[in-house]
Amino acid sequence: MNKAQLIEKLASETKVSKTQAEYILDCTLENIKKAVKKGDDVKLVGFGTFTKAKRKARTGRNPQTGKAIKIPASWAPKFRPGSEFKAMVK
Repeated sequence: MNKAQLIEKLASETKVSKTQAEYILDCTLENIKKAVKKGDDVKLVGFGTFTKAKRKARTGRNPQTGKAIKIPASWAPKFRPGSEFKAMVK
């Protein structure tokens, strides 16, 4: 399912226009991104938790030359699915 299909599904199930459904989805995603960027966790009970995770510095390899390169530490978004979501997928 892509974003357009999700918007269509949201619009039909909530009886709002596609424009309104798209606006609601965009606002929701933007607020999740802003909260995670700040370092806050976003917990959606039954669905999962969005967090900001620290990645350690490590050594990697250039695939073209095989030469070792240093990969600096960085931050990355992380998602942990909730137990209800995991159970539904099984």
